[in-house]
Amino acid sequence: MSERRFIEESFPVKEVGTEAAKEKNIRHGNISTLHIWWSRKPLASSRATTYAALVPEPKDVDDLNARRNFIIELSKWENSNNRELLDKARKDILKANNGQPPKVLDPFGGGGSIPLEALRLGCETYTGDLNPVAVLIQKATLEYPQKYGKPAKRDTGNAMLDKSEVNPLLEDVKKWADCVLEEAKKDIGRFYPNDPDGSIPVGYYWMRTVPCQNPSCKAHIPLTTNWWLANKSRRKIALYPYAKVGKVEFKIVGTGYEKMPDDFDPDKGTVSRAVAVCPVCGSAVEAKTTRRLFQEGKSGERMVAVILTMPGEMGKRYRVATEEDMEAFNKAAEYMEEKRKKLHDLWGIDPVPDEEIPIVHTITQRPFAPRESYGFMTWGSLFNSRQKLSLITFTEKVKEAYRKMIAEGIEREYAKTLLTFLSIHLD
Repeated sequence: MSERRFIEESFPVKEVGTEAAKEKNIRHGNISTLHIWWSRKPLASSRATTYAALVPEPKDVDDLNARRNFIIELSKWENSNNRELLDKARKDILKANNGQPPKVLDPFGGGGSIPLEALRLGCETYTGDLNPVAVLIQKATLEYPQKYGKPAKRDTGNAMLDKSEVNPLLEDVKKWADCVLEEAKKDIGRFYPNDPDGSIPVGYYWMRTVPCQNPSCKAHIPLTTNWWLANKSRRKIALYPYAKVGKVEFKIVGTGYEKMPDDFDPDKGTVSRAVAVCPVCGSAVEAKTTRRLFQEGKSGERMVAVILTMPGEMGKRYRVATEEDMEAFNKAAEYMEEKRKKLHDLWGIDPVPDEEIPIVHTITQRPFAPRESYGFMTWGSLFNSRQKLSLITFTEKVKEAYRKMIAEGIEREYAKTLLTFLSIHLD
């Protein structure tokens, strides 16, 4: 096309921007949930700008207004797969390109938003990136679904019923992800025990600690910027700290729990810009001292609360962590060391990332806080023992799943595709 494009004359920036902003709260069906990527472009703006860049400038005011309204409708999330709108967009683009699908190249495709929308608009699309993670994301977003995700007939498992039409890639990813999860549960599920009433732990709330520097106190200060566990208009729940025999203890207060004390402000935690205040004696620890304590290995960690769900009920529950919770954690820490050695011998590398954290952030060139200020020297040191156990176990089970696929006769390239999605789940 040698003529000017619509985007060079007009574009409904405000309206498309509003639709793009809505995507931040849309999780189900959004490619952004596949894998984190920096500066990911919203699908709404990618679809709208791609269309506007490939169709000619408006002929008159009526054409301008009609086209602007069409672009606004095209950018809406609920119209992502609207056949009528997409067919019109494709016809407009083909007409502007002498009946041939235009070639679209995105040399820095990142998370794949622009290439995906170019494909949706019927373009012959090429994309790449310098970063291999981005390339993998694009393969999982653009290439593999087209290659392996076409609807196919599969047995329902019921001899009385006909074969049903399914997305084979989707079904196989579900199957092998469930397999990985079940194998992991068999191995380490005992380190995440349910409560006696059947509640299931879905999260453990930890805080880093530093010793109070007041010689007459020596309490361990839990470091937190605030005490909130849930802070919504209808549900406000917080950890309430109180001193008991020179130690910081906790209660759960707020909606559905003990009334929140009138003099308690959950927004005021114990640390701000590395300056820590002791909840027991009120003494302050200077920022440079807080960092020094971390660098010298004198900091600690403390499990303070458990987040739970009850099967059949909506919402989360909270309770203060107990000695039994720490006992399960300590057993997991012991097993982690055992499994770490086993996998190290098997794989020839440390399964816990032992690469050093860079001294400076590669983008900002400023000191990288975890290492420079707080003494976390390797990437593996950012996780606690049970987190490490969970991560290396899932990695182990994903690798085992690949071997099972090959043993079952699954074609190697397809097995690699399934392995890619399982790895992305873990990542």
